[in-house]
Amino acid sequence: MQYMLLIYGEDSGWKTLTPEQQQEMGAAYFAFTDELRASGKMAAGDALQPVTTATSVRVRDGETLTTDGPFAETKEVLGGYYLIDVDTLDEALGWAAKIPGAAYGTIEVRPVVTDYEAM
Repeated sequence: MQYMLLIYGEDSGWKTLTPEQQQEMGAAYFAFTDELRASGKMAAGDALQPVTTATSVRVRDGETLTTDGPFAETKEVLGGYYLIDVDTLDEALGWAAKIPGAAYGTIEVRPVVTDYEAM
């Protein structure tokens, strides 16, 4: 079963870290990603550009509307994700707990719909 591990943190969080802390955090993410890849459980994963680069799209009454930034104002923003292929939710939660960002933000774990006929 596939799960999406969505990494949320404060938008300004990275900027508040010292260069040394940024280096440590980057190394922790590289180590986690290497461990996940070596396990054979990683399907995909990427960091996202800052939320200031986002554009939201809505279609209302046939008109496409675009706005800069995310749809909702929140304290935490989506900073990246991992797509994993594991056997159980407990296994997915175990990987989520290992993500370095879990120590200061939130990791949302969501199953991916792969069987559309079952919906």
